[in-house]
Amino acid sequence: MFVLSLGEQVTSTCLLTARLDEQVPARPRNADPLLGMSQLAADELQAARDAIDEVLWRRDVRAAATQVAADSLARGARDSAAIDGADVPAADDSPMGHVLANTQALTLAAAQCADVFAVAPLQALANLHAVAAQGFVDPAQRGRPRTDDTPDDPLLIGSIPPAGVVPARLTQLASVVATTQAPALLQAAIVHGELMTLRPFAWGSGLVARALVRTVLVAKGVDPSCFTIPELGMFAQGRGAYVAAIRSFALGDPQSMEAYLQWFALSCVMGAQAVQVP
Repeated sequence: MFVLSLGEQVTSTCLLTARLDEQVPARPRNADPLLGMSQLAADELQAARDAIDEVLWRRDVRAAATQVAADSLARGARDSAAIDGADVPAADDSPMGHVLANTQALTLAAAQCADVFAVAPLQALANLHAVAAQGFVDPAQRGRPRTDDTPDDPLLIGSIPPAGVVPARLTQLASVVATTQAPALLQAAIVHGELMTLRPFAWGSGLVARALVRTVLVAKGVDPSCFTIPELGMFAQGRGAYVAAIRSFALGDPQSMEAYLQWFALSCVMGAQAVQVP
């Protein structure tokens, strides 16, 4: 479990306050746990960054930027919903259609909340969950960590951390991403992996985790226009590979973490290679 293994001490004053009722503590300048992980799957993550950069430099993509971004958001939402079992072609009045509709709204919101994430990551997380969970949980639960140990687990990952540790781990994750100097794709991978491991909400944690990958990539300037489709790569590799990757992340040892990062990097490469110009 990544955040708990950091062994960091909560220090100093509050920097940010979020709807999640947690505060992001300041950390010593030399306490950057992600930098210590930057050699894990370094070649694969660099290849993913190169693949994304190649898309950003394509003249045909830039000439059709608005349409390419719209197509990316639509395909990403569809694949993210499908990962959680809502594999439907279009939003409709069915329960699965409502999941897709929420995921479409969520994916768009994720692309637009990079500025909030940069200064208040917990607020961005809460806001995105409020969008994802509309109509699926009690209004009082939207944007708030779960209070029991039975969250929705559509991929059957299992090994759900106790609800009591969720707020502290979210706070620590926010503290890390707010101050780290680690490569942006590594940051996105850790945010996604920790949220998938925690499943911090009663419903919709996976949808939010995948949406936040886009948020991080926009906030860090990796894919500021949302051209690439990381959700496509996650879906295309299959649910079994997804579950194996998250279970590897949860183990937290270097070999398992590298396996997870390799899976994440490949998802990003596949998402970049899938970009098409209409």
